[in-house]
Amino acid sequence: MAPPRGQIRPARYLLAFVAILLGIYSLVFFTGDRKPVPELGIDLQGGTRVTLTARTPNGKPPTDESLQQAREIIEQRVNGLGVSGSEVTVDGTNLVITVPGKDGEQAKRLGQTAELNLRKVNQVVPVSALQGNQPGQGDQPGQGNQSGQGDQSGQNGDSGQGDQSGQNNGSSGSGEQSSDTTPQAVGSRQAPAQDQPDENSQSGDGEQQSDGQQNGNQQSGDQLTRAERIEQAKQLRQSKNPTMQRQALLTLDCNAPDPLRGNADPERPLVTCGDDGQRKYILDPVLIPGTQISDANSSPPGQRKAEWTVNLEFKNQGKNTWADFTSQNVGEQVAFVLDNRVVSAPSINDAIVGGTTSISGNFNQETANNLANTLKYGALPLAFDQSTAETVSPTLGIASLQAALLAGGIGLILVAVYCLLYYRLLGLLTILSLVLSGAVVYGVLVLFGRWIGFTLDLPGMAGFIIAIGITADSFIVFFERLKDEIREGRTFRSAVPRSWARARRTILSADAVSFLAAGVLYLLAVGQVKGFAFTLGMSTVLDLIVVFLVTHPLVALASRSKFLSRPGLTGLGAVQRMGERARAQRKGVNRQQSASNGTPKEA
Repeated sequence: MAPPRGQIRPARYLLAFVAILLGIYSLVFFTGDRKPVPELGIDLQGGTRVTLTARTPNGKPPTDESLQQAREIIEQRVNGLGVSGSEVTVDGTNLVITVPGKDGEQAKRLGQTAELNLRKVNQVVPVSALQGNQPGQGDQPGQGNQSGQGDQSGQNGDSGQGDQSGQNNGSSGSGEQSSDTTPQAVGSRQAPAQDQPDENSQSGDGEQQSDGQQNGNQQSGDQLTRAERIEQAKQLRQSKNPTMQRQALLTLDCNAPDPLRGNADPERPLVTCGDDGQRKYILDPVLIPGTQISDANSSPPGQRKAEWTVNLEFKNQGKNTWADFTSQNVGEQVAFVLDNRVVSAPSINDAIVGGTTSISGNFNQETANNLANTLKYGALPLAFDQSTAETVSPTLGIASLQAALLAGGIGLILVAVYCLLYYRLLGLLTILSLVLSGAVVYGVLVLFGRWIGFTLDLPGMAGFIIAIGITADSFIVFFERLKDEIREGRTFRSAVPRSWARARRTILSADAVSFLAAGVLYLLAVGQVKGFAFTLGMSTVLDLIVVFLVTHPLVALASRSKFLSRPGLTGLGAVQRMGERARAQRKGVNRQQSASNGTPKEA
């Protein structure tokens, strides 16, 4: 049987809220790490701050547009990695990345230019084959190359292709060709020559130390020297002259900083190193640039591959180029060059016409995910050097957190005392609703930390404290409207549905304004202000759930109980007496009107 118009079944609403609360905390305790602890921001748990200094080929300061584009790409990389509560800001010609918690190592890799190009391998030479050659022996590089070609042909042969079975699309690195994603420093890889351009670049590219010690004029001179080093490296390592290429093979130091990182000419050949520093390559001009990559994802080991790989999907132009190239170059090697380092150089076993391929190497889950995430969002428009990486202490934040908790506790106590003194039983219902609202907010906060990487920081704490006032304001609107109805002469029980119908519109309007303000602030703000806006908007939405499913049903239940609806307990005694006088006055007026209008005339 349906309840009378305006009446509700409180038990159903309360059961719905209990189901929601149980569902939230079931997810909290039985999913993820099962710890009911929210993620904390850098100001509450500490973290890492990395400063990246932009460098340009001509030594001039980067443009604001390129810095903003780089900031957006790095921000996307941070979000793709699930690094929560991070900030990427522009500071002059630097980008400052702030990452909370233990994600500092990931933050240090976020400045990778990630310029991926595909180039055909012209020649590959093990570093060990070049160690016995001297720079003055012009004919020996060729012999070293013969040795390198022998190694390469072995990879392209049957045994090499057998090692390449890990690729599911016909393009894979053999066991010998795969490379680590992290270069290792091995002293035996040093080139014998001492006066090559790249060694000069080694001393010059250590600008992370020298730039911090020199004044502005000396920095300008270093920038000119950097431009000269880039041009010098291009003339040697990107020459089309085979003799110059062989000389570049001998003089290239795989351990030194690469001045061509982010500055190589895609239209010219390139002499470079493998990512593990154990092989040197002569590569043809760029076949497919990284801009033709539409998507990238990592893939775990499977039946046909024994290691993690990074799968790439090309756009239409890259898809056609890749299909034509692989069909015409079966048995040849193609190099995946990331920031001028060969990550993988597999042999082509078959024509690949599907527009997809994969990069194999000595990847684990973390390195494969990082590379896929980096490639997915594109290359940075600038090359960056990591100038500083410092650990941020949470000491100040913890002290601020204690102050915020103290302020929030004092605010809750003041609200509770006011409600108890002014509303009595209704004040007790207000306190119960606030406690249940806090339980819902906390559970949702923990889940958001797991699912979307939301972190609680000091501005977020401020948002929650302000939300206490918004939630209490909703209760007060309802209770004051209830008193107005009783003051007009209605009973407590009959006043509840009428007052709720009118207060509901006011509550919805007020919360809608608060939510819109929080949404606009979230869209326009940057940094930690977003956390304040997010928590304020989330608390506003959860406030509606508590008011509709808890506060209103509890008041309705109290109005139907003779014990709970007693004036001395509800604090509505004075208002009810005013209502009784109003009813008595209306009855007296009605009797007078009836007497004047309905008195029968005597015969």
